[in-house]
Amino acid sequence: MKMKKYTADTMVEAMKKVRADLGDDAVILSSNVVTTKGFLGFFQKKSVEVVAGFDEPASFQKESVLSSKPAPTMEEVRNDDAELRKEMVEMKRLLQEMKQSSIFENFPDDLKVFLTYLADQELSQHLILQIGNEIFTKMKEEKKDFSRAEQLQIAKNVLAEQFSELPFGGISFSKKYINVLGPTGVGKTTTIAKIAARALLEHKKKIGFITTDTYRIAAIEQLRTYANLLQAPVEIAYNSKDFEEAIAKMADRDLIFIDTAGRNYKEMKFVNDLKHLIDFSLDMESFLVLSVTSKEDDMRTIIEKFTSFPIEKFIFTKVDETGSIGPMFNLMKQYSIGTAYYTDGQEVPEDIVEVDIDKMLKLLLAGAEHA
Repeated sequence: MKMKKYTADTMVEAMKKVRADLGDDAVILSSNVVTTKGFLGFFQKKSVEVVAGFDEPASFQKESVLSSKPAPTMEEVRNDDAELRKEMVEMKRLLQEMKQSSIFENFPDDLKVFLTYLADQELSQHLILQIGNEIFTKMKEEKKDFSRAEQLQIAKNVLAEQFSELPFGGISFSKKYINVLGPTGVGKTTTIAKIAARALLEHKKKIGFITTDTYRIAAIEQLRTYANLLQAPVEIAYNSKDFEEAIAKMADRDLIFIDTAGRNYKEMKFVNDLKHLIDFSLDMESFLVLSVTSKEDDMRTIIEKFTSFPIEKFIFTKVDETGSIGPMFNLMKQYSIGTAYYTDGQEVPEDIVEVDIDKMLKLLLAGAEHA
């Protein structure tokens, strides 16, 4: 990593220097306020000292090790990778078909087709079997086959009952602080902008932003851009004292949206850093953002790291980038946490849906009619 120290009168000026020199992908490694003495110890001046870093592309060296071996061409590497991926996909498909055929073997053929659709959506086997058993039981009671529309209605009833006690819907507007948590790459900042824009435009709320994502310059600039468009103030909190000062500065705001750092929260250190930075005892509701393009096991790992936080609901992003909606239901069921929103695009504030169970079911069963 290339590292360099910058000194400026203010943090904003220092970050401008970093961005101009190292670009948007630079990361802040440390920041300090330093005091320099003037003439004969008088006229002291405070300035900001920042150490920033930038990961340079890895060089393909070590020629002495590789010179004895003929290197494969890029075309050979691509072909090998493509063939391996193709074989893995085919193997996974065959294993899934074998597993599903054994699970669904006691159901009628048309019902098997519907249940296979749910399996393709990666809905949990437990929920699928509940739906299948309920439909099959009613078919036997009424001594007739059910149309797909009838199957869908029963499935909706089963799932609605399963999730009836979970909370759904967006921010309550009863709490001043809206805290949005989640790992890097899930789209937290854009999601915050969408929710804040609707609060401003539809509910006429006075909004403000606090970002604790001081690790990535690009993230701060992105939030500044959204804040400028919404004519809302934004404060940067590098530590708990900064966070307290930011809260005080925005005392007149109706809603304050807190954008937390996007980090690899599989590492407990970053989770603990978050606990020490943000005062969770405030009048606050917290949401955990997860991307549905992630593996379900990876999402589950992230949730486990946040079990000590007062998570109100999930926010699922990038729904438009996946064909598997089932994991959203699986995670809600396992952790007894409802969902506030899902996002289905990058447009602000359009591409966000405040959900209830009916909207979630519509999303899951959208393609079932023609399966």
